[in-house]
Amino acid sequence: MKKLLSSALALALCASLAGCGSSNAGDGEDKTLKIGASITPHAEILNNIKPDLEEMGYTVEITEFSDYNTPNEAVVDGTLDANYFQHNQYLAQWNEERGTDLVSAGDVHFEPMGIYSDKYKSLDELKEGQHVTIGIPNDATNGGRALQLLASKGLFTLDESLGIKATPNDIGESKYDIEIVEMNAETVPVSLSDMDLGVVNGNNALNADVLDKLLVTEDASGVAQQFANCVAVRKGDEDSQKIKDLMSVLKSQKTIDFINENYDGIVVPFFTVE
Repeated sequence: MKKLLSSALALALCASLAGCGSSNAGDGEDKTLKIGASITPHAEILNNIKPDLEEMGYTVEITEFSDYNTPNEAVVDGTLDANYFQHNQYLAQWNEERGTDLVSAGDVHFEPMGIYSDKYKSLDELKEGQHVTIGIPNDATNGGRALQLLASKGLFTLDESLGIKATPNDIGESKYDIEIVEMNAETVPVSLSDMDLGVVNGNNALNADVLDKLLVTEDASGVAQQFANCVAVRKGDEDSQKIKDLMSVLKSQKTIDFINENYDGIVVPFFTVE
């Protein structure tokens, strides 16, 4: 009897220790994290903290994408647990257009959008009356954002109240003969030689290695912060232990240091560590 009681007490003690152990994913919980990400900087940022998640007992699978639709589709259908490639406005627009309910588990960084050129070193080189071809992203949120940036730099007038809902049809007066060419966001930086100017998201500029062609960017303390890049998950999963662990490790000083050391201000942390 004494032996049986001792065994029972030992089992109870083990259960107690297991329940009160660490903040890692608990016994019986799914310890696989499948995350989709843009190649640069998102997948690089995730790979930087991957060892920390593995130390917590997770198997981490990072899948790289080069388009703006597949990562969300993969989260919706359950192929991925989360993705990290988009800003909140794009996520909201994507949900609205497709009737989905993906949510943000938290903001990590933002990337000031910039005007790039393969032909000019400054916007001041443009001449009044000149025909100016400008490439912008063809998705609604980034396209409107690009138009607002161009207007803020004096290329043309645009009603600021339209925000990201602005389209090329809303362009007002200009001292130039403006031609707007809409294309996939990732195509803009690799097509700079075919146009006068291109408005490029930070991650696509990094992917295409065109930072030396940057003329001007958004004000990092202003509009850019409305476009924080987030981790997107299925509604309800933001409260799961593994997503909480992912965000805890991702929003760390290690990530801040990695971003600041590698991206020359094209990627800016959107959180602080207490």
